[in-house]
Amino acid sequence: MEHRRGEFLISTNRARMDLDVVHGFLTNCYWAKGIPRDVVARSIEHSLCFGIYEEGGAQVGFARVVSDFATVAYLGDVFVLESHRGRGLSKWLMQCIIEHPSLQNLRRWILLTRDAHELYAKFGFTPVKAPERYMELHRPNVYETPLGKPHEEFRS
Repeated sequence: MEHRRGEFLISTNRARMDLDVVHGFLTNCYWAKGIPRDVVARSIEHSLCFGIYEEGGAQVGFARVVSDFATVAYLGDVFVLESHRGRGLSKWLMQCIIEHPSLQNLRRWILLTRDAHELYAKFGFTPVKAPERYMELHRPNVYETPLGKPHEEFRS
């Protein structure tokens, strides 16, 4: 799917994704600091991805959705490069995601954010109503753990 607005394009075409731009941003952001390039590539391969491109093809934004396309969707890795913020691109990106035909009539959307609550609230997101029901297995240092080694929390 592609949507144009002025000099910008939002596309779900994976072939357009600029792995250097996406990895460059994610490896330096608070939620994925140090993420390996191959992990970003694998996440793109297994998600419905949305890229924002300016005229000429340079990628300036990104988001991905992990979903079964029937009941639930997880929205993650949403960003607009700092040089392109303040132009309404994040709102437009969210609109394109929420309106995507494959993501209609889902029972639940999930996302995590430290600082963009106001943006997501415009699209119906609210704080978790029953946090006591949610559980997580969170490994904030997973990118620092050598592959194949058992995680400390599983040893007894």
